Amino acid sequence: MELSGILVMNKPQGFTSFDVIGKLRGILKMRRLGHTGTLDPMAEGVLPVLVGTAAKACDLLPDETKIYRAGFQLGTVTDTQDSTGHILETHPVSVSEDALRRVLPQFTGEIQQIPPMYSAVQINGRRLYELAREGKEIERAARTVQVSSLRLLSFHPETGRGEAEIVCGKGTYVRTILHDIGQALHCGAIMTALKRTAACGFTLQDAYDFAAVQLAADENRLSALLIPTDRLFSAYPALHLTEKQAQHYRNGVRLGLTQLCGLQPDAGCYRVYGADGTFFGLAKPDYSADCLRIVKNL
Repeated sequence: MELSGILVMNKPQGFTSFDVIGKLRGILKMRRLGHTGTLDPMAEGVLPVLVGTAAKACDLLPDETKIYRAGFQLGTVTDTQDSTGHILETHPVSVSEDALRRVLPQFTGEIQQIPPMYSAVQINGRRLYELAREGKEIERAARTVQVSSLRLLSFHPETGRGEAEIVCGKGTYVRTILHDIGQALHCGAIMTALKRTAACGFTLQDAYDFAAVQLAADENRLSALLIPTDRLFSAYPALHLTEKQAQHYRNGVRLGLTQLCGLQPDAGCYRVYGADGTFFGLAKPDYSADCLRIVKNL
């Protein structure tokens, strides 16, 4: 049977998320792979990869919270907002730790963020980084992103270097947060390092490097590295079908809500299991039609 589940990778620096997928296709000898969120080549850390039928879950993830540890340097502005870019400005730094801490609340909660030019955002069919490499800069609309927590881990006023932990939602650019903090302090700032320590409920403790995956492939035990797909949806309640209901469900027959046990009045989506514990996928109750509608089979 084809492998299916979540393979949490510890992405190394220098690889794009697509590079990781490409290398895994060679190791796993399969093409049906997807990832749950792009990491820049500079970044390292947690990258959940969806293997086999689990790849169909890419657009259904209920938890897209990510946690990062980011190094930063005050006093510098680059075109990429990180240490890989061309320096545009340098400024003397005379920022105390207290002054730095006072601006952090401006960048927590629901905030507005302008995507950097060196990003994969598409405008009029072109990636922003493609335009940036051509020396072009275009106007970008601000986007609303969610930053649940922004915590200073360390700071050295004499050098302007430090590290922060950021807990944020989908579409947040950590280097832009640091750039904007630098602007608020009137001295500029760049990101010098980035490690994603958690994503989609998985942490570095769940993650493997390429060598571990290759060894598992050589020893024919890749399935032992995979986390079951339903772990992605642990926030949803489980709905267990009888053997007869499971047969109808597989055949596309709509199940009446009154036939089901375990429905909760405030639940909008369920993990659906067969009588033997097999995970079928996601479904939601349609009370107007008195039936269970399939969201996606996985």
